Amino acid sequence: MGGAFLAAAVLARLGGRIGLPTIPLFILAGILLGPHTPGVVLVSDPHDLEMLSALGLVLLLFYLGLEFHMDDLKTGGRKMALAGGTYLALNVGAGLGFGCALGWGTSEALVLAGVLGISSSAIVTKVLVDTGRLGNPETKPILGIIVVEDIFLALYLAALQPILSGADGLAAAVMDGGKAFGFLLLLALAARFGTKLVGRLMDTKDDELLVISFLGAAVFVAGVSEWFGVADAIGAFMVGLMLGSTASGERIRKLVHPLRDAFGAIFFFAFGLSIDPGDLPVVLWPVLAAVALTLLMNVLAGLGAARVYGFGAGPAANISTTLLARGEFALILATMAATAGLDERLSPFIAGYVLVLAVLGPLAAGRSTWLARILPSGPDYAVAGPSSSGKAERASANSVP
Repeated sequence: MGGAFLAAAVLARLGGRIGLPTIPLFILAGILLGPHTPGVVLVSDPHDLEMLSALGLVLLLFYLGLEFHMDDLKTGGRKMALAGGTYLALNVGAGLGFGCALGWGTSEALVLAGVLGISSSAIVTKVLVDTGRLGNPETKPILGIIVVEDIFLALYLAALQPILSGADGLAAAVMDGGKAFGFLLLLALAARFGTKLVGRLMDTKDDELLVISFLGAAVFVAGVSEWFGVADAIGAFMVGLMLGSTASGERIRKLVHPLRDAFGAIFFFAFGLSIDPGDLPVVLWPVLAAVALTLLMNVLAGLGAARVYGFGAGPAANISTTLLARGEFALILATMAATAGLDERLSPFIAGYVLVLAVLGPLAAGRSTWLARILPSGPDYAVAGPSSSGKAERASANSVP
């Protein structure tokens, strides 16, 4: 584990000298030092880091919730639903059509609909932090789309599981979907009406007790969410949403920084461990076609979301590129597909597709001004670079030893 931390740090430092984002470098460290490439093998079984990786995802989404204020959720619900629905309709629909065109099978097409349709919440969060755009106006629709995606994800997984297993039938799918939706509703009510109570429970002047309290709450609710069939990430997000509005919210943001960065790095390193480069040539052309399709759909979705919020070309480009990466959810689907005995080409396809977009997404987000030049212009309050609060965020993150 120490070697994993150090390898990720060394590669990230080297990449930083030439302006590369950290996410693909952490993933590259996992690929180079994992069981699928020759040379030094630090971790022979990716499952050895499974719990630490899960904690990294929880902390990344918990931090995202801290930055997404309750007022934004209350006042922007309609726009958020419209932007998120548009994004899902374009990307999930394109994924389903692409899966049918490949001709690998109906179940495979349903899996590919989710793979191509859902962004990586972890990578999106890291991109927003690294580019210093947390305070930008277009960050609200980005976070809103992530929330809508996570809600869709819970219902999609509940419906997909019985289809892949072929045993439980429609009644079980409806039951699982109802359970997941009920828990989501409970989380939403707690976030809406329980903030004051949670704030009193968290109120303490002792930083040590505060860290233990918010970390325990985030991980516990994430675990309960998973038990109810809801993504653990959305449970952590909702806890962050509640705590961000309390009197301790600002202290929690500062205290969670080093935890988020350290375990987030392990999440991406573990992601790299699961990728076998030797499987990729077999599915090279389908992967490239899927990447091109995702690029097109994301640009269209970014333009649609910008139009809903009245933004111009700069924010549209930021939305399109920030949401481009695919990650943890696609890998979950790859595992489900392998367990269900679906087409053998599906797992290497997903690994290759995710790897290309995990690298391309952060690079594109850092150069979104290139895309903005060719997009239709709109209202002139487009901010393509980091905002003042984003700069403060990066300064705070860089101050952590």
